[in-house]
Amino acid sequence: MASLFSSSMRGGRGRKFKSEINVVPYIDVMLVLLIIFMVMPSSNNPSVINLPNAEKTTQPPDDYIQVVIKPDGALTVGVNGKNAQAAEPLANRTLVLRKLRALHDEHPDIPVMIAGDKDSKYDDVIQLISEAKKIGINRVGLATK
Repeated sequence: MASLFSSSMRGGRGRKFKSEINVVPYIDVMLVLLIIFMVMPSSNNPSVINLPNAEKTTQPPDDYIQVVIKPDGALTVGVNGKNAQAAEPLANRTLVLRKLRALHDEHPDIPVMIAGDKDSKYDDVIQLISEAKKIGINRVGLATK
């Protein structure tokens, strides 16, 4: 037993302790987390949403300006009800806003109903609602099944 301790007791070089941090396990964990966060968003697409079904209101409006948003982004604007006008398919968002403003100026009491297709982008619907509010249309609703 004395021979084991004799080298350190005599002033000989003993065993040095390393005070370094082993970062390899941390790098492994970070790479796994990086892969998980890269794979998850690809399976979940937040820009497309299936619109919910809703019960009909007790008294739907008789006349309303309808804007239809199709999945490919095409827009159609028209008046439904007593003052029915043929719906016009419009290719450009600025044309839709001009037509919407003109229809609202003709019929200021009529609400605007936005009918987004189930496969249309949610962002398109929200932007159209926002732009209708900027024009000065206060009564904007969403059409559901």
